[in-house]
Amino acid sequence: TVVVFFSDNGGLATSEGSPTCNAPLSEGKGWMYEGGTREPLIVRWPGRVQPGAWCHTPVTSPDLYPTLLEAAGLPLMPEQHVDGVSLLPLLTGKGALDREALYWHYPHYGNQGGTPGSSVRAGDWKLIEFFEDGRFELYNLREDVSEQHNLAAEQPERTEKLAGMLAAW
Repeated sequence: TVVVFFSDNGGLATSEGSPTCNAPLSEGKGWMYEGGTREPLIVRWPGRVQPGAWCHTPVTSPDLYPTLLEAAGLPLMPEQHVDGVSLLPLLTGKGALDREALYWHYPHYGNQGGTPGSSVRAGDWKLIEFFEDGRFELYNLREDVSEQHNLAAEQPERTEKLAGMLAAW
């Protein structure tokens, strides 16, 4: 039996105050910042996943469908999990994921204060596009996990490349 524990969003951080704390991550549920998109994923699978093992590779909830198909010995169905890849190489410690980037799309207002936008993460770099004004924010998450230093103006080529990837997606 494999048991998976995760969440689809970070903790609440609302305009009325913060009932949960996502520190050092910025904001929370309903936002494109790390406080809204980054959360723990815990997997227990005796005999397959090493107890106490850690993996720092970013993954996303669409990865669970192909992972569970493969874990059950069933064929993958790429037409049904276009944005997901099997996590078995990570879970079993037998490889890495072959993925260029992760994408998020939140095209509406959230009752926690988040505004419409999308984001892309490629390696340590994350670009957020805000739909209200077309503004971009670029962060190096390895150096700035709190997303306090927007590097979009300082790194126009990287901003343009990631914006192109996001638009193509």
